[in-house]
Amino acid sequence: MAKTPTNAIDSSLTMACAPPGDRLDAGKSRRAQLPLEAHAELPADSVRTDPLVVLAQQDKQRLPELVPIRYGRMSRNPFTFLRGAAAVMASDMAGTTSTDLRVQLCGDAHLGNFRWYHAPDRRLVFDLNDFDETLPGPFEWDVKRLAASVTVAARNNGFSAKECREATRAAMQHYREHIIESSELNPLDLHYYRLESTEVLEDIAEHGKKHRKWKKEILDKAGRKNSLQALKKLTGVVDGHRVIIPDPPLIVRIDDYLDSLPPVEIAAFIDRYRKTLPLERRVMLDRFTLVDVALKVVGVGSVGTRCLIMLLEAGDGTPLFLQYKQAVPSVLEPYLGASVFEQSGQRVVEGQQLIQATSDVLLGWARWHGEDGNDFDFYIRQLWDGKGKIDVEDIGPDRLAQFAGICGKTLAFAHSRSGDAMMTRGYIGEDDAFDDIMVEFADRYADVTEKDLARLNEAIDDGAIEAVSDI
Repeated sequence: MAKTPTNAIDSSLTMACAPPGDRLDAGKSRRAQLPLEAHAELPADSVRTDPLVVLAQQDKQRLPELVPIRYGRMSRNPFTFLRGAAAVMASDMAGTTSTDLRVQLCGDAHLGNFRWYHAPDRRLVFDLNDFDETLPGPFEWDVKRLAASVTVAARNNGFSAKECREATRAAMQHYREHIIESSELNPLDLHYYRLESTEVLEDIAEHGKKHRKWKKEILDKAGRKNSLQALKKLTGVVDGHRVIIPDPPLIVRIDDYLDSLPPVEIAAFIDRYRKTLPLERRVMLDRFTLVDVALKVVGVGSVGTRCLIMLLEAGDGTPLFLQYKQAVPSVLEPYLGASVFEQSGQRVVEGQQLIQATSDVLLGWARWHGEDGNDFDFYIRQLWDGKGKIDVEDIGPDRLAQFAGICGKTLAFAHSRSGDAMMTRGYIGEDDAFDDIMVEFADRYADVTEKDLARLNEAIDDGAIEAVSDI
């Protein structure tokens, strides 16, 4: 159910039907109002919200017994801190001057959220793959998060200052160049464009056979990550029944809670999700029956939110794992306005489908009505469906720069699907001035991230924050 549209993608803001030249000029006029140089600025420390206060506010929405795991994961290094601190960066972005060039933001476009996954035709594609914070907003908020993540990751890997700048500049250059490319595509071609695994392989061909072999190994691993592998890794047979094996605190059985519920409530919850799917996918889903449920800890920033994994089986024994992941209001909403979608799970799904070239066929949402009157929103997707990623903490300067460039390209097409690429092109220009400004911003924000991590570790050492490491 939609609320009054206070924060929607409004086609009138994109001038979508205006001639390309008019839209290009409109972007240029905005650059005169807000020069690119302004984007290198950050809020002064004196007016910046305490990052630990921002994180503590998020803890209120999470399972308290899991919050120490979140802090333990965030405290490992600056890159893991940045991954978990989307709310902190949103607060910082709100303290800067922003453009009115709106897109459907990913909201958390750091390097770790660009991955491979299976498209509906079972081919591996590369795209953004985390949308917990998605919301309409200024395009540069995503761009700055990507830029900062590249610099932080590069520093964390021990790269030289020059290597850090080159990697970040690669992401920004590819973003700018592919905003230009996408601005010249017609709406249908833009809608259908997707970055396939073979294209990614071609993008790194210049680095030779060793690099191609390395990337192929990653893609092969992604292709094997599916429900059959999840069945082998996460389940076992107990008393003749297939069950999810507990591995506390990361995987916890909730049998007592489920046994206390009338079966009709669980069935109704699943049916609410089912009704968000198109007819042909509902028919497919109806061929499966629920076998088992458990609670599973995921990610860094999401630790503490409620995440269920459900094992289903078809009549012939074919397994299907679904992930029911709690959705809460986006960290961007306090600054960019409430979502038009009253259900946070729907906000995630609708935003994801706007941004991605192609999405999980079982992507949907549902609301759980708690006995205490508290409702919890969820979005649902397949648990493992060709999911693959590059661990940026284990790669060298050349590979990071190449990967960062692919991420910049991907973000450009994601933004162009909902925003006006021609206006953005007019604003950022076609030379490298935009790249330089974003590199400067990223360098400054990497300094801020390192200081914030030091504060977190100091609070952990003093006992003010509880953290559990190595989980």
